[in-house]
Amino acid sequence: MALYRIYIDEVGNHDLTHADDPNQRFLSLTGVILESRYTLETLQPEMNNLKQTFFQRDPDEPIIFHRKELINKRPPFHPLRNPIIEQQFNTDLLLALARWNYRVITVVIDKRAHRDQYAIWHYHPYHYCLAVILERFVLFLHYNNHYGDVMVESRGGQEDSKLKDSYARLYRQGTDHIPSERWQERLTSSQLKLKPKSANIAGLQLADLIAHPSRREILLENRLIVDSRDTFGDQICAILRQSKYHRHGRTGQIEGFGKKLLP
Repeated sequence: MALYRIYIDEVGNHDLTHADDPNQRFLSLTGVILESRYTLETLQPEMNNLKQTFFQRDPDEPIIFHRKELINKRPPFHPLRNPIIEQQFNTDLLLALARWNYRVITVVIDKRAHRDQYAIWHYHPYHYCLAVILERFVLFLHYNNHYGDVMVESRGGQEDSKLKDSYARLYRQGTDHIPSERWQERLTSSQLKLKPKSANIAGLQLADLIAHPSRREILLENRLIVDSRDTFGDQICAILRQSKYHRHGRTGQIEGFGKKLLP
């Protein structure tokens, strides 16, 4: 029996108003499941060592991994403008992503298809994705006799209130597939944990590094986008497919367990 936390990162927005816009059509949530002691004793110190190796560190300004800033090589990630340093960092990051012990669940919703399928009644896209991802987390906890909680990066204001309400509703009411008793049995808190990016949470940063590549892979597999580029994210996804995506315990199937497309 152990304590686990799922760290959730969002890519896209949950607004249905612009669902026809290709740039706003898809929303995804990626959850990274980590055992709490492992996070404290292994992930956090190793991630900090990786940062200290490659980037100048101000003791009062902690380095926080953010995929977009890494890709654009903005300070404090400007050392990556040197191709040699960038290559070594990419190699070390991939080795770490393969070495660290975590599980990944990514849920993507096609908001346009969701809107068209449910023309009269719309299940809120974020709540829908959150329900699907947390159903799998609760079952993971149940079948392994573990307990856990949930953390999401804070967005501030009304966004945080919506996130809290979505989580509280799931905890209180359960879903059609998993009754509320099981949610309350396995989740240690009725409250969603929210932390800002500045809090330097290793699990949230890991989710941020993985979320966009995982979403892109699902969209490509389902022919919802066309993109023939060979990207660094493809190497991340190869690691996820090999050993990180959540799977069916008996068959090892990823689809429907570690990766899910809605509706």
